[in-house]
Amino acid sequence: MKKKKILVIIPDGVSLRNFLFTDFPDIAREAGLQIVYWNATTYDIAGEGEKEIKLKPRPRVITDLYKRAKILAELDHFKDRFRDPIYEKYEFRNSSKGIKNKIKNLIVSWLRRIHSGEKGLEVLRSRIIGSERKSQYYKDCREVLKNEAPDLVFCANQRPVNAIAPVTAAKDLGIPTACFIFSWDNLPKATKVIDTDFYFVWSNYMKNELLEYYPFIQEQQVKITGTPQFEIHYKEEVIMSRKDFFKKYGLNPEKDYLCFSGDDITTSPHDEIFLKDVAETVRKLNRNGEELGVIFRRCPVDFSERYDTVIEEYSDVIKPVDPEWSGGEGSWDQVMPTRADMILQTNIIQHSFMVINVASSMVFDFATRDKACAYINYIPDIPNLKKDVREIYEYVHFRSMPDRGAVYWINEVQEIEDVIMLAKNNTSDSVEITKQWYKIINASDGKANSQITQEFQLIIK
Repeated sequence: MKKKKILVIIPDGVSLRNFLFTDFPDIAREAGLQIVYWNATTYDIAGEGEKEIKLKPRPRVITDLYKRAKILAELDHFKDRFRDPIYEKYEFRNSSKGIKNKIKNLIVSWLRRIHSGEKGLEVLRSRIIGSERKSQYYKDCREVLKNEAPDLVFCANQRPVNAIAPVTAAKDLGIPTACFIFSWDNLPKATKVIDTDFYFVWSNYMKNELLEYYPFIQEQQVKITGTPQFEIHYKEEVIMSRKDFFKKYGLNPEKDYLCFSGDDITTSPHDEIFLKDVAETVRKLNRNGEELGVIFRRCPVDFSERYDTVIEEYSDVIKPVDPEWSGGEGSWDQVMPTRADMILQTNIIQHSFMVINVASSMVFDFATRDKACAYINYIPDIPNLKKDVREIYEYVHFRSMPDRGAVYWINEVQEIEDVIMLAKNNTSDSVEITKQWYKIINASDGKANSQITQEFQLIIK
């Protein structure tokens, strides 16, 4: 019997991490499916023995402007419909340097203004698709699809403009399409750019979000699968011994380590100050008889030198363990995850007693291995404050938290010491509440790839 073929669009590194670097290929093969990767990244998928078609995206410039306008108009619509000003916080301001960018911004502003409300958004969505149908890129995608004749086209990310043409071509040829909502905070931010026949979501919570934001989507189109993002943390075979891990990364075996997980510079522009506050507190605790250290894991797409002075000043406390991502050369959108880094992250979690950060989903990574998280929730004492990070916790995705006790809150510098000692001594039920939150957010509990494969089979049977 001929195997059913799934054409998986890989538009970026996150998609590689979820659908190549996990056990997804093996599980799909065991289920009798043929997976072909339609790859828009620079990564050599064929070099791993997988079937690969190179996707060379060439979306039209006007399509991208329509997309930008759609996102902004959608945020306006959400704000009005839900009577909630929080959606204004999601507006991303594009560069206005140079005459071309100024003209583009003016066009986007005009499109946003004349396409307000649900009817206006419907027109914009139609224009996005109509624009791509006029491109040579769309015609090339149709030829690929005719040659490959897949039973399903699955896009591993719902937001890239370069996926509009292949998905549209598939739908025009009568091929079923699906996409994966890749992050827990994406839907309130209006980042759903492509329209498919089916949508794979992390949980019932995310399903309800999708149906609420997009009433034209029918319930039967939404499939709850969980996410492959956390699958690696359930694999005991990747865990290094404490001795080997400490030796490899130059950690002091006499110390217990917490992890400070860095944020990108937009989310937390004063992250180095928070790292310094934590390091200063740990140094104080050590003077009082504790044996503690800080593993610093920077955000993989943060190439800044902003932490360097703090790391040098607190070298007795801070040990950087850099992410093992590849490429990038200083450009955040070109850097790629690796399997080695996924294993590294799991081992950092295993060999730390907690994580401290600003509003990161690392809370869920640590919850998979029963470790606590503390959220920084104060303004650093500095002139020229660029951002009050406390506003992040007002974002819609944090409303999924069942109880504020799901994390430790560091509301001022002086609370860092007590929070560290509470987590170290495991003297609260914070982790149990965190795990309740994790179950609300992610329905897979280590089995997402199996659930995704099962949904593929049901769609194409």
